[in-house]
Amino acid sequence: MISNERPSPYGNRSFGGAYPPKPPVNEETLKTEKIQIERKTFVFTLKENPRGRFLRITEDVGGRRDTIIIPAPGLEEFHRILEDMVKTSAETPLKEEMPE
Repeated sequence: MISNERPSPYGNRSFGGAYPPKPPVNEETLKTEKIQIERKTFVFTLKENPRGRFLRITEDVGGRRDTIIIPAPGLEEFHRILEDMVKTSAETPLKEEMPE
């Protein structure tokens, strides 16, 4: 038996309709900001739904999108770490690029 023939410990899962579709979550957009940095576009969207507030950060590079979501209770710590990274970047000299 090869590895992909073993039965799954999670049961027989089929993604073609075995589960009912999730109902859409009602989200309210509180604020959106968009910035362009080099060839990347970042969209910051503060939203709220029945589970709470969150910040969605979407990176778009040539049509490919990646998103992270930060729950509102973590925004202060996220802000602190981001400020620290900006400060460190400003205080640390750039290393010279290696010649090719």
